Amino acid sequence: MIDAIHHVQIAMPPGQEDRARAFYADILRLSERKKPAHLAVRGGCWFEDGSVRIHLGVEEDFHPARKAHPALLVSDLAEVSSRLAAGGFTPVADQPLPGYHRVYVDDPFGNRLELLEELHDLD
Repeated sequence: MIDAIHHVQIAMPPGQEDRARAFYADILRLSERKKPAHLAVRGGCWFEDGSVRIHLGVEEDFHPARKAHPALLVSDLAEVSSRLAAGGFTPVADQPLPGYHRVYVDDPFGNRLELLEELHDLD
């Protein structure tokens, strides 16, 4: 039985940990989690906030994920989109998804991320 997703791993090019931190920690406001020493030697970064865990792993022959992507629920899509735009990352609206506002954005390495905010009825 599968209970939950523990983490999502996204690839990144070697030596780009500072760019990953600037995006995932500074803009998306995920906390960096220290990797265990035996894994830290591989490079990359781990980020988390509550049950959301994103691991960035170094891939020598890196190619960004342009179609496959994690979809992250956010509580204020307009505010997150503003932070992204201010940081030089352009959120792009896509076809509507029933019950959600959503945008796509590329991380500093060209990996696609989907950000969704649940719509709530006001009645």
